Amino acid sequence: MASLADKLGVGQTGLVAFVGAGGKSSLLLGLGAELVAAGRRVVLSTTTKMGADQIPRWATVCRTVTEVLDALEGSNPAFLVGDISGAKVTGVTPELVDRLSAMTEIDHVLVEADGARGRSLKVPAPHEPVIPSATKRVVIVAGIDAVGRTIGDATHRPERVAAFLGRTLDDPLRPADLARVLADPKGGHSRVPAEARVTVALTKVTPGPAADAAARVVELLEETQIDRVTLIESPPDAAIGLDRSHLIPGP
Repeated sequence: MASLADKLGVGQTGLVAFVGAGGKSSLLLGLGAELVAAGRRVVLSTTTKMGADQIPRWATVCRTVTEVLDALEGSNPAFLVGDISGAKVTGVTPELVDRLSAMTEIDHVLVEADGARGRSLKVPAPHEPVIPSATKRVVIVAGIDAVGRTIGDATHRPERVAAFLGRTLDDPLRPADLARVLADPKGGHSRVPAEARVTVALTKVTPGPAADAAARVVELLEETQIDRVTLIESPPDAAIGLDRSHLIPGP
């Protein structure tokens, strides 16, 4: 069975940014756990906001670069935050992430660079996502369970998605809609650095209609600038072997 790193196209070193909707945090944490188990020196972070309950117990929470390097020297993965306030983690600047990725003491920096409030598909606002310029691999995530559900039910900021597609909030999403969102420079491919390679990760893929819909999306993406498309079983936590009992519970 291929590793998650192989599925996502992650090399031996480098900065990986996760954007989109439908399982970014689960994929980031699963990849981080896999790389740590392989003996890699890993830093996780976010350039936006995420839940404090998503910080894994196996990572040392750090607020400075010095703390990150101390954690790695002690063979512990680091989770760099700007701050933790209640149930929310405030992210760091993309410039700081770029700085970390250039350090020889670090093998991988994995960063969540987008937010979607748990929905399965999104069209980013003009200021999104917040992808560091040194990113080598951008993973655009979408949940295939959006297909067949209405735009109003399945998407983040549904009015924005409906306007982008020229549809209504009550219209069901089709595989072609997901492919269009994922590949468009103003959609999932927004603000991707010129030198970065792109992986689309379709999550929540189960046998039957979901797998059929995912195959159609893959087919539609074959002629785009996307480097690879990978399918992740449902739910993402199960596919990556992530046990949520290892996560810090929220307040």
